[in-house]
Amino acid sequence: MEILKTRTEPLTSADRLAIGIATAGGVGFVPKAPGTAGSLVGVLFYLFIEGLQAGAYYPHVIIFVLIAGIWASSRVEHLYGHDSQRIVIDEVVGQMITFALAAGRFHLPAPFIAVGFGLFRLFDIVKPFPVRHLEGLPGGLGVVADDVGAGFYAMLALALIRYGFRA
Repeated sequence: MEILKTRTEPLTSADRLAIGIATAGGVGFVPKAPGTAGSLVGVLFYLFIEGLQAGAYYPHVIIFVLIAGIWASSRVEHLYGHDSQRIVIDEVVGQMITFALAAGRFHLPAPFIAVGFGLFRLFDIVKPFPVRHLEGLPGGLGVVADDVGAGFYAMLALALIRYGFRA
């Protein structure tokens, strides 16, 4: 495990837990497109919860992942740098937000899941106003907030697309 900044003391158990959370179980270490891989983890969370027919708990899971992600990102950014590519829990939670309106209410067919994935990646990369400014927030909040904003943009766009197909 490559660490950006040198440390004189060994990693604590809390540091290791934070690394595990921030990298989504190590997904952040994939060599190519770790943010995209993190987004796929968010899609898997949605599919898993929907598969359990536990969509009513989806907002609770989002809040848990959001809080854990802010904590973990704050804790590990001294190791990897602010908003390092290795930190992908922000992509996980942003992607989960994309599907928040659908969870537990109606089943999203695979094409809509693919569109939601693409929309989130687009908004995460483009960072429309005011999403880009959220990156400047301090610590883990700044790491996660811009992806939360991108997730909300993607959620609204996906809802508009889905509503357009129902009309």
